[in-house]
Amino acid sequence: MDQLAGVEAFYRIFRDISTSVHTSSDIKEVLDLVVRKSTEVVNAKGAVLRILNLDTNELELSAACGLSERYLSKGHVSSGKIITELCRLNKVIIVDDVQTSPRVQYPREARDEGIKSMLDLPLTIRDHVVGIIRVFFMEHRRFTEEQLDFLTGIAEQCSLAIDKARLIENQRYRYHQLAIQTEKLSALGRMAAGVAHEVNNPLAGILLYSTNLVKKVPREGPLREGLQIIISETMRCKQIIQDLLEFSRDKPPEKVMASVNQMIEKALAILENEFHLKHILIQKDLSREIPDILLDGGQIQQVLVNLLINASESIGDHGTITIRSRTEPEWVRVEIEDTGCGIAPEHMAKIFEPFFSTKTKGTGLGLAVSFGIIQNHQGNIGATSQMGKGSCFTVDLPIIANP
Repeated sequence: MDQLAGVEAFYRIFRDISTSVHTSSDIKEVLDLVVRKSTEVVNAKGAVLRILNLDTNELELSAACGLSERYLSKGHVSSGKIITELCRLNKVIIVDDVQTSPRVQYPREARDEGIKSMLDLPLTIRDHVVGIIRVFFMEHRRFTEEQLDFLTGIAEQCSLAIDKARLIENQRYRYHQLAIQTEKLSALGRMAAGVAHEVNNPLAGILLYSTNLVKKVPREGPLREGLQIIISETMRCKQIIQDLLEFSRDKPPEKVMASVNQMIEKALAILENEFHLKHILIQKDLSREIPDILLDGGQIQQVLVNLLINASESIGDHGTITIRSRTEPEWVRVEIEDTGCGIAPEHMAKIFEPFFSTKTKGTGLGLAVSFGIIQNHQGNIGATSQMGKGSCFTVDLPIIANP
């Protein structure tokens, strides 16, 4: 009868912990329940739960039950030997005498606390030890197989809770960063529109007068060269202004059924002369099975031209650009790969941010505008790169039939 009652108690406690793991979003609440129930089910003095800090390689206290503040105040536990042994054995470790075991970092304090033996339960996520549950006893104990199996089950549930908490925290961080980035882009867009309109008019005046003057000066000489520089730089400024306006407008796409391959061919035709002058070889691998999809042809062509220009500038002279198209289950994918200089790893996270550029004369808006266009098409754009070998930009557009 006692054995049946024990099994029922195990089952009830296990159910409480499992329910908490799957329903609670408060990780502290779950961990407190784990140490409390672990202590209760084996009639222990107390228990602590420590989670591995990957930066310091220490087991930091996350939950405790039944132990004095004096003992808990000893701080974190250095995890080198403990984690190594847990990884090697990957099972419950029984410490019969805390005074002689190398696993106990504070034996004198454990003695003062009345602790004589303990159990270490590894917390693992996908075969990696992420923490430990340590259960303390005031006497030397023998454990039944059922007790050890139950404690192992509790440890597994606790590992699930930690994994879930980390996932939630990661999603919260990503959402927070996205919210910050969205607000930043919105503010930049408003500022860009205002600056663009204020600067555009005086630039038009400079361009008009310098163009008229260049017609009246001798064909040779420093004056003409200076005016040509003024005209060239003014035109560049006007292009930056145009890019700013495009960035700030966030114009919704005017979608019609169109061929992605046709957009690729048009973009290549626009830049054909530049590729020829730079001795850049274009390799095409365009699938014939790609269906027409809903898109704004002008905007998608703008994205492709931006990516191809970037690839060309990355190569400089003599290289290869490979452009591919194919269908995925729900996407049309376009890849533009170059044999250029590549993008530094520390820059990869910033390449789609407005005004970020590694080019001496770059505005930092081409990829930002392209990113916005693809987002407005409910698509995705990304990049991989290796320094000295080149980059590959990927554009995914959803396959949506004509409504």
